Amino acid sequence: MKERVGTSRRGTMTRSDRQLSDGDARAFLRTHAIASVGTSDTAGWPYVVPLMYVYEEGDRLFLHTGARGGHFISNIRENPKICITVSEPGPLQQGSPSPCNSALVYKSAVVFGTVRIYEAPDVNQKKSWFFDQLLDRLGDSRKNTRLDTRCSTTSFFTKWP
Repeated sequence: MKERVGTSRRGTMTRSDRQLSDGDARAFLRTHAIASVGTSDTAGWPYVVPLMYVYEEGDRLFLHTGARGGHFISNIRENPKICITVSEPGPLQQGSPSPCNSALVYKSAVVFGTVRIYEAPDVNQKKSWFFDQLLDRLGDSRKNTRLDTRCSTTSFFTKWP
């Protein structure tokens, strides 16, 4: 689809009849733990990677990026704008007259915002909080893990429409 110059479709859903309410989208984000996170490099090439995240409320979502750098960190240092997608597959609706007209029904939340690396004095406490929340969401217990404080926790800030 060709976009008109000077207009942005970001945040506008074509099938608005299927759009989750703001409250339902936030509730959906609270029940999941892995997001596809999109960035772009200085040449404009997109990069999408699955990352663990924790969202509780408000306009802040925390992502876990690991201890090493890489494309994600390089990209956000140059351009902090990101897009995350969290999705959940649903049933397949068989199409007619041909199976080629079939569609997968799914639920998803797409969020746009800016990101920064969390580097406050309480960073180790924040990492511990992050993994406690994540393990609770995943149904695991803290006794099965050893927190490595070398890992990075990235704070994702967004403006909700």
